Amino acid sequence: MGPRFVRRIPVYVVLLFGTALMVLPLLWMVSTSLASTKYVTTFPPKLFPDSFAFANYGRIFSDTDLGRYLFNSVVIVIPSMIGQVVASSFAGYALARLRAPGRRIWFVVTLATLMIPYEATIVPTFVTFQYLGWINTFWPLIVPQLFGSGYSIFLMRQFIMQIPTEYDEAARLDGLGYFGIWRRIIVPLSVPALATVAIFTFTFQWGNFLGPLIYINDPDKYPLALGLYAMTQTSNVGQTPDWNLIMAGGMLLTVPMVMVYFFGQRFLYEGGNALGQIRV
Repeated sequence: MGPRFVRRIPVYVVLLFGTALMVLPLLWMVSTSLASTKYVTTFPPKLFPDSFAFANYGRIFSDTDLGRYLFNSVVIVIPSMIGQVVASSFAGYALARLRAPGRRIWFVVTLATLMIPYEATIVPTFVTFQYLGWINTFWPLIVPQLFGSGYSIFLMRQFIMQIPTEYDEAARLDGLGYFGIWRRIIVPLSVPALATVAIFTFTFQWGNFLGPLIYINDPDKYPLALGLYAMTQTSNVGQTPDWNLIMAGGMLLTVPMVMVYFFGQRFLYEGGNALGQIRV
């Protein structure tokens, strides 16, 4: 071992310690999801069960309402992803290419929305949705996504700004209008940014807990995150929840987000590069 490796040993130790802190909760969740009910209630707890009960992943669909929760999450996530991608690409294209009066002002206003915390808008949005009669429906969770978000629009605008305008000029010579340029030029060249918006929307909506907690009251309409929380609530007689089934459901909540990030990290890297330079 050379002196360079010796100097890096403290760094490796810190990285290994941090990795263990992040992996241990996931390992505990996997271990509990494959354990029997008797093992979950043992004390002191064990990291690995004596036997693995893979049937738990079948029981969560037969013994609980997790299948319904999973379906509700899919119903919320898919239109939200489509709406975010389409609306953000439209708005980003307009802010990047159109030379309309007040374009820079609208861009600044879009950036300003990033400074407003979500918690500050809960009461006015709840009153609005209550007036529309949308409480206890999926609409409060889906409709806001159909108009994009400040971050997604900003990301799309920055990415489109990097596309040479010569492509637009050549398309106009071929008779394409704004919509044709967006559909045939901008969208194919903006796949990394569009994928980044879709990934962020998926992870937010798939694991969204606060929104459904506020707007949905019917247990049959709970998405996965809120449904798992409902499963953790003990009964009136103090019955202990089936933590092995809850952890199995937690794996279904966690694994899709991890897989999406794993397979989409290349798009995230390319899309994130567009945020390196801000042009007003």
